[in-house]
Amino acid sequence: MMNYNNIFDSHAHYDDSWFDGDRGELLASLPEKGVCGVVNNAVDLESAARAIAFAEQYPYFYAAVGFHPENLENIPDDYLDRVAALTKHPKVVAVGETGLDYHWDIPKPLQQRVFEEQIRLSLDLRMPIIVHDREAHGDVFDLLRKYKPLALVHCFSGSVELAREAVRLGCYISLGGVVTFKNARHSVEVAADIPLDRLLLETDAPYMSPVPFRGKRCDSSMIIYAAEKIAALRGIGTQELLNITAENAKRFYSIEG
Repeated sequence: MMNYNNIFDSHAHYDDSWFDGDRGELLASLPEKGVCGVVNNAVDLESAARAIAFAEQYPYFYAAVGFHPENLENIPDDYLDRVAALTKHPKVVAVGETGLDYHWDIPKPLQQRVFEEQIRLSLDLRMPIIVHDREAHGDVFDLLRKYKPLALVHCFSGSVELAREAVRLGCYISLGGVVTFKNARHSVEVAADIPLDRLLLETDAPYMSPVPFRGKRCDSSMIIYAAEKIAALRGIGTQELLNITAENAKRFYSIEG
């Protein structure tokens, strides 16, 4: 495996307990492995506070703050004001992770209300929003069509046709380890088709590890496996793809440098 640089992980969860044993050592080592940026996505207020703390400690680290659809039980009545307050931190670059997840038995009206409220907040704040879409394409895209936020549909799992609609709506799409899976037809087709200026790379660490690490903990240095697969599909060099997607991430998140 070659040494690469300019690796920007647009979506990770380093506050996950899977990192409790060696988090500090790992995060300190990532720049040596070519990682130039990580956006850690919150799922609730507690994880948002942790993400901001990491961002204060590591110069290459940034945070997104919001409520994930799987974390809505006992959501406080004033959650939106509290999320808005957290966005004032200089290293908070997006609202999220939010969206819809119909895989789990979570009341759909509650999910839809909280997702819509966070979309409206992102528009009020003029910040991008990170969208989780699991088995909910129709309702997610109904809201994206209605509001047209600056959105990143992370770990995109839809068809090429849906990806093209996302691009028409002004969205970005991020892809990760799934493109290396043998059964990943949709992700591979999207990776080959999406305009390069709308593509970001992600890990969703500690989840979604690429081949040959499936089932093991993922970290941002593993993006190179997805990058090599996508670069081959596009007929360009892996480092060129990493450079393009890093610039895309900085543009999407309004990160200078």
